[in-house]
Amino acid sequence: MVLAVAAVTLAVLTALVTAVGRGPFAVDTALHDASFDLRTPLALGAAKALTATGTGVFPYVLAAAAGWIAGRRVRAVAAATAVLGLGQLVRIGLRLAVDRPRPPADGWAVVAHDASFPSGHATTSALAAGLLAWALLRTAPRAPGRAAAVCCGLWAAGVAATRVFLGIHWPSDIVAGWLLATCWLALTLPLLARFTHRRAVTADRPLGSEA
Repeated sequence: MVLAVAAVTLAVLTALVTAVGRGPFAVDTALHDASFDLRTPLALGAAKALTATGTGVFPYVLAAAAGWIAGRRVRAVAAATAVLGLGQLVRIGLRLAVDRPRPPADGWAVVAHDASFPSGHATTSALAAGLLAWALLRTAPRAPGRAAAVCCGLWAAGVAATRVFLGIHWPSDIVAGWLLATCWLALTLPLLARFTHRRAVTADRPLGSEA
């Protein structure tokens, strides 16, 4: 159900972006312009530091950590990392297909490249956070696991928000990245669970059980 809803919503959003000539919606322009009023040197510095964690090596470290937490095996680490890597390929394919221009460059606070839809940072951070939250919820005690999963979500949301704040993405690019990440995780997490099922069963087995 989650996969179906997210996929249909992403398809509709992509069609709407294409229908308006790949330009912004009214709400995109309003939020983009409003972000300029919030910029201060301190806020810009914090946003640049946070946005840097949404790309490069760090998301893959989180994905690898998710695999290790959930499976304690090299193959689980490889599988979790592959989920993130293959999700990136899907994102790039959608980006090339839509080829949406970024917001005007005179409003950029950092340098950006390539097309805008979906946001790479939003997609990547959502995938990495989703993987780590999934692993924590499967293996950690209930309250600490939930708290840690919430922290993962807050990090991903923060990274995504910086892309609009820094002027290099429309808000609808962020929404598309989240929808794509949701689709990909809903599709791949059941497969990833096969690499960790045996450990989860063992962890739930009563002490002293021989079976």
